[in-house]
Amino acid sequence: MSKKVPFVTKAQIEKIVEQYPTPFHIYDEAGIRRTARLLNKAFSWNKGFKEYFAVKATPNPYLLQILKEEGCGTDCSSYTELLMAEAVGFKGQEIMFSSNATPVEDMQLAYKNGVIINLDDFTHIEFLEKVAALPETICCRFNPGGVFEAANGIMDNPGDAKYGMTRDQIFEAYKIMVAKGVKHFGIHAFLASNTVTNEYYPRLAGVLFKLAVELHEATGAHIAFVNLSGGIGVAYRPEQPDNDLMVIGEGVRKAYEEILVPAGMDDVKIFTELGRFMLAPNGGLVTKAIHQKHTYKEYIGCDACAANLMRPAIYDAYHHITVLGKEDAPCDHKYNVTGGLCENCDQFAKERMLPKIDMGDYLFIHDAGAHGFAMGYNYNGKLRSAELLLQEDGSVKLIRRAETPADYFATFTFENDAFSANLAQAIKDAKK
Repeated sequence: MSKKVPFVTKAQIEKIVEQYPTPFHIYDEAGIRRTARLLNKAFSWNKGFKEYFAVKATPNPYLLQILKEEGCGTDCSSYTELLMAEAVGFKGQEIMFSSNATPVEDMQLAYKNGVIINLDDFTHIEFLEKVAALPETICCRFNPGGVFEAANGIMDNPGDAKYGMTRDQIFEAYKIMVAKGVKHFGIHAFLASNTVTNEYYPRLAGVLFKLAVELHEATGAHIAFVNLSGGIGVAYRPEQPDNDLMVIGEGVRKAYEEILVPAGMDDVKIFTELGRFMLAPNGGLVTKAIHQKHTYKEYIGCDACAANLMRPAIYDAYHHITVLGKEDAPCDHKYNVTGGLCENCDQFAKERMLPKIDMGDYLFIHDAGAHGFAMGYNYNGKLRSAELLLQEDGSVKLIRRAETPADYFATFTFENDAFSANLAQAIKDAKK
C-alpha cells in the first residue's frame, strides 16, 4: 500500500513561506532521481533502453535538467516543448516528437532538429514529405481498436481514442516508407492511462513485439525500437497498491525473450515515455487554509484553487491531503476542501475525513508533481503560482516565480495607451 507521507515538514514549509508565500508547487529532487534510477535499473537488461520523459506532464527546464543528468530523453508534443528541450541541451534522437493534428511549423522544427518523429496518422506520411522530408529513422503510432484487457479486466478503450493508426494502415505505412528509403522504424502505442497494475506494460509489450515481428516479416523493415509510451500510473489513494517497477521490467523482459529473440530481433531497443510516474509523487501543492464555512457541509477555503491543480475539478480525481503538523491527529472532521474559483467543481476534496483544520494550517496536496502546474490557467484572473525545488542538500530553489498582474495584462495590445497607463497605475496603487 502507498503510505502518503509528505517529503516536507511543517517546519520546512513555515521557513519557506517566509520568502515564498503559498500557494506553490514544490518538487523533491532526491525523489525524482530515485525514481529515474529505479526505472533504469528495471530495464537495464535492454542495452538500448531509454526513458523519454513526457514534457507535457511537468514542463520546467530545471526538472528536465535533473532527468537529463539521469540519462533520460524527452517526449515533446509541440513547438514550444521542442524549444524547451533543445534549450536544456537535449539533442537529436534524445528527443521524441509525438503530436497529433500537427501544425506545419511544429513538424518542420522537429525535422530540422533531427528528433525522432512519431507519426500519429497514415496521412502524416504525405504531410511530412510535403513540409519537410522523410528521415532515415521514423516511428508510427499504433491503435489496435476495441478494448484493451488484462487479467484484472478492461484497462481502457483504444477504439474511442483519437490517436494512432489501424493495423492495416501501419502495415501500408511501413511498406510505403521502406520503398521511399526509410531505414529504421519504431513502434509506439499508448493504450491505457494511469494503470495501477504490474500487468499493463508486459501485456502491451507482448502486443507490440508480435506486431514488430509481423511488420518486419511482411515489409522487411528494420524495427529499431518499441516505445511502450506512458500508462504506468501512481497510487493516488493510500489504499491502492504501488506499481512494482522491477516486476514490470521483468515482465517485459520475458515477453522480449519469448517473442523477439526467437525472431532474430534481439537488437530492438525499449523506450518509455513516463510523465506521471516520474514526477507526480515527487511533487506536491502546498496551500494555506484561509476560510471556514459552515452551511449544509463544512468547507475549508484555501488560497489555492483549480487554477493550480485542475485534476479534481475536471476528472473528480482523488488527491490525498495531509494537514502539516497534524499527521498523527485523528481524522475525525469531515470537510470539503475548496478553492476560490466561481465554479462549484473547484474542490480538492469532498466530504474528506481529515484532522481538525484551523485557519493558517498548511495543507500538502499529494501527487501534484505531474499534470498539476502544467494544466494551470488564468480563469477568474487567477495567477499561476511559483514552482520550488527541494534540493538534495535540503535547500530550496525557486525554479519558476509566481505570476503577477502585470503578467496577466502583458499580452493585451492596447490601441489606447491610456488603458495601459491606467492598469499600471492600478497595479501600483494596489501595492500601497
